[in-house]
Amino acid sequence: MAKGSTSGSTSQRMPAKLAGFLAARNRSGLVRARNSLPRILRMTLGAIGAFWIAESIWGHTQPIFAATSALISLGFGASTTVRKTAEVALGCTLGVAMGDTLMHWFGQGIWQAALVMSLSLVIARYLDSGAIFSTQLGMQSALVVLLPVSVDGPFARSIDALTGSLLALLVIIVWPSDPRRTPVAALSDLLKELSEAILECSWAIRDDDRRSAFHALIKARATQKHLDKLPGAFSASKEIAMISPVGRRHRHELNRLSQRYNHYDWTARNLRVFARRLASVLTNSALTPEGAEALAPLLREVSEAANSLAHSVREPSLAGQLKYEKAAVVQLESAAAQLDPQALGVEGLQGEGLVLLLRPMIVDLLEAAGRDHEDAVAALPKLS
Repeated sequence: MAKGSTSGSTSQRMPAKLAGFLAARNRSGLVRARNSLPRILRMTLGAIGAFWIAESIWGHTQPIFAATSALISLGFGASTTVRKTAEVALGCTLGVAMGDTLMHWFGQGIWQAALVMSLSLVIARYLDSGAIFSTQLGMQSALVVLLPVSVDGPFARSIDALTGSLLALLVIIVWPSDPRRTPVAALSDLLKELSEAILECSWAIRDDDRRSAFHALIKARATQKHLDKLPGAFSASKEIAMISPVGRRHRHELNRLSQRYNHYDWTARNLRVFARRLASVLTNSALTPEGAEALAPLLREVSEAANSLAHSVREPSLAGQLKYEKAAVVQLESAAAQLDPQALGVEGLQGEGLVLLLRPMIVDLLEAAGRDHEDAVAALPKLS
């Protein structure tokens, strides 16, 4: 009987799980589609615009390579930059031109398509190491040989591909995606996770729980994926902001945030070291009750400061960014002023070492909030 009831409850849970899975997929799909609308409009404009130019202005019949070249160049990717768009566009254009040239010499057929694709891929690998460039060059050249001969002449498809590629570059320059989006998302996620890991350290000290310290260490290590994204994201965003009239207003903000990258990185590294040491200190009961009572709220204040920095980078206006940065500086300087083991009531080599590990982390957070190095160091109390 118990067996039957267990089986029945399992069968009831399955539809609920499936419904939950489908609902989650639906939500993520709607968010993804909504966030992609600007890029979808750019791709549509580029592809249809290129087709119209090739058909109405150049007078070509069914210039499908104009549309495909623009569509591929503007396609969905991790980040559409001018360099990546130019790379794809060049691959498409060269592929079509090479296919036209080799078809003119060798004719059409299966073996000709195999020869054209092989030669195209060899030349692509010689010219550039990029996988996208090689794939586009080989694919486009093979399609030219496999499709029926164009009625507009031997190199009409090359002109169509060039039209689509140039229009795609023009669209990405005149109508770029927000250059702040990718680096700001990665930086905001990084700062939020740092804030959560610091808060977990505070809870570990408050509850004398070394497992919470290990959880904080795991969270601190998980920030590396966001740090790895930042250099490439900043580079691509600054490229767009430099050449696009629309994105130019974000140049100073992107430069300001990217120049602080080392401080974000060092903060994360220092936090990992601190969390690992904290786990050891709690395991050995090396923190006095008085020290724990002082350190827990101090770390909570540092966590709130990191969260203020996360809010700052998400703010669209400079005034909003500076407001949150100022709040973070006030919180961090308040915490920094307390970082004297004796004043905190921390005793013993392990406990004092734990407090000393916080000092460089607070300095890096202050510099990440815009303070000069000298001012950040000056916020720390002198050690006797």
